[in-house]
Amino acid sequence: MNDYVLDMINIVKEFPGVRALDNVDFKVKKGEIHALVGENGAGKSTLMKVLSGVYPYGSYKGKILLNGKEQKFQTIKDSEAAGIGIIYQELALIKEMSIAENIYLGNEFAKHGVINWNKAMFKTKELLKEIGLSENPDTKVINLGIGKQQLVEIAKALSKHVNILIFDEPTAALNEDDSENLLNIIRKLKEQGISCIYISHKLKEVKEIADTITILRDGKTIGTYPNQDSFTIDKMITGMVGRELTQLFPRKEHIPGEVVLEVKDWTVYNPELPDKKTIDRISFTARKGEILGIAGLMGAGRTELMMSLFGAYGVNKSGEIYIDGKKETIKDPRESIVKGLCYLSEDRKKTGLVLMMDIKENITLASLNKISNIRGINENEEIRISNHYVELLKIKTPSIEQKTQNLSGGNQQKVVISKWLMATPKILILDEPTRGIDVGAKYEIYNIMNDLVDQGVSIIMISSELPEILGISDRILVMHEGKLTAELDWKEASQEKIMHYATGGINE
Repeated sequence: MNDYVLDMINIVKEFPGVRALDNVDFKVKKGEIHALVGENGAGKSTLMKVLSGVYPYGSYKGKILLNGKEQKFQTIKDSEAAGIGIIYQELALIKEMSIAENIYLGNEFAKHGVINWNKAMFKTKELLKEIGLSENPDTKVINLGIGKQQLVEIAKALSKHVNILIFDEPTAALNEDDSENLLNIIRKLKEQGISCIYISHKLKEVKEIADTITILRDGKTIGTYPNQDSFTIDKMITGMVGRELTQLFPRKEHIPGEVVLEVKDWTVYNPELPDKKTIDRISFTARKGEILGIAGLMGAGRTELMMSLFGAYGVNKSGEIYIDGKKETIKDPRESIVKGLCYLSEDRKKTGLVLMMDIKENITLASLNKISNIRGINENEEIRISNHYVELLKIKTPSIEQKTQNLSGGNQQKVVISKWLMATPKILILDEPTRGIDVGAKYEIYNIMNDLVDQGVSIIMISSELPEILGISDRILVMHEGKLTAELDWKEASQEKIMHYATGGINE
């Protein structure tokens, strides 16, 4: 008897000039959690799009077997009808609709054009109970946190009676508690006999939850391994990148120079709730040629602090900002960029890039004054500068005219970094610079950061990953509920110390 509910055989998928999948084999057993890992661009998402019908039969070569029977999906609905569900990193929920409306959207209980809402509400309650969500089915999705929205997506998939559920970076935007809750729900789904395909760059999480691990690299299957103690994270990384990374965090000894940014008694109120103080009398300095890490739990105010300094957030701001010893008033991001303070957003797709524009247009977007005059943009200069940064940052692309939406996450991040390098910043704020990118691309980003610091740039890095904060920062500021609770040198810092201050502990 065949143990495999899914068998993908010799899958080949080509795009113009690129073979994204090269004879990939991928098998999943009934009721197992099967992790699929690899660098950005390895082919993970492409393989799942083949499986879920996004790329229809005929647009790829190879076979898909479910319980031994060949499938020829033409649409996503075909794959759903066969029992395959997929939950993307970017949730596909309509925020202004209720939980029940989202779960049964396109799959309504209807007769003669009339929807049976009583039945929908009853079934929604059953599904929410199954996944441990105690919300009212009438609750609008916009009023839920991201962790609960993720659970609504799972309930929506379960409403379609899935046998195979694909999770694509499900914990990328979740805090530790929500992540652990989600992993427990996936374990319960396994107990019910549902096979889960788990894609994640968080390799510690993969080791914690997976029964089996398949590694893809450059569109090829490197191997499939049982998740045993002998199959370490280091071995996983070697399989993913094709070489050993002797150090996940390439720490360099930096010699900080003079203070380039000084913030005194900085206080900011929430623009949507003007009576609510988001940042409360924070003072700190950032030096030339150092990496200053900002740690804290979700909601601590890290992003709000940096966006307010950049001129992109907050009302009723008070306090003082000094750049190179000169007191500055920054009204908006344009003024901030001119004064040498640049901010790389945590959400590169929404606020870092214009995805429909090509690489060269994105790189030059924040510095058009440097390549234009009264007659317009100097296209030759735009091409020259863009090629320079593509080469400098090793951006993998067939052309600078490639649309950024077609790049892997790591290469998209390099385009955003290129944009800010062209603006020649004195202070570069990096908000979650390695979120959603693979371990090899992370290593390259860290090396770029070290090179910038060597050139005298002051880097301020916000990160939710404590190993990253500890591995790359020279100094670490810890925040809790809009206040600064500690400043630590990297040599004295530890995960325990940071968590102590991040949860409101005081500096003893």
